[in-house]
Amino acid sequence: MTTSPAETPGRRPAAVLWDMDGTLVDTEPYWIEVEHQLAAEHGATWSHEHAMNLVGNDLLSSGRYIREVMGLQMSAEEVVEYLLDGVVARVQEEVPWRPGARELLDALRADGVPCALVTMSYTRFVEPILAHLPEGSFTTVVTGDAVTHGKPHPEPYLTAAARLGLDASACLAIEDSATGAASAAAAGCTVLVVPHHVPVPAGEGRVFADNLAEITASELRLLPDRDLRPVDLS
Repeated sequence: MTTSPAETPGRRPAAVLWDMDGTLVDTEPYWIEVEHQLAAEHGATWSHEHAMNLVGNDLLSSGRYIREVMGLQMSAEEVVEYLLDGVVARVQEEVPWRPGARELLDALRADGVPCALVTMSYTRFVEPILAHLPEGSFTTVVTGDAVTHGKPHPEPYLTAAARLGLDASACLAIEDSATGAASAAAAGCTVLVVPHHVPVPAGEGRVFADNLAEITASELRLLPDRDLRPVDLS
């Protein structure tokens, strides 16, 4: 790690705003599986590259993209409902948590740092995931069906901060995608980027970590001054 106990911690974030897919949980394989299932049912083609183009997007944008690429007669809303049916069923069987995510969430709660979930997934997909977390893990939850403009627009993160009674600039966002990082940065958040399925470019206000498993709540006080990636000192 680039931090050490000897370093003086700075001011902790007023709140931590969490992305869900790819950050808190790794449901992307579920979405991709259902996308391929949809394509097979309609005799269409779908690729991994197409799937990666959707990472971090709001669901209606993804629905429109899928409809166009697959040449479907379904509406974008119908595509979204099909995807949700398949992914919700899989999540109800098993929630694929990202390494260190629940532990960091618990540590922040114990440290008195409020957390919000900011996801472009819809409420009916989010609820079975939240059911596996301690009550009160998130002070507020912003879903894709509760905002007018999805990521990369700043509205989701601005909405979360406002619900907490905070300015977004006082908050830290945790994201895994370029789309999500752009949304959080545009809102004024410092963004801790933990890339997973897709690369995320560097940018102002963005710091990077390889994973959440070795990050403590106290280390978040050192942001945005440094990355939390391991440093090769050899």
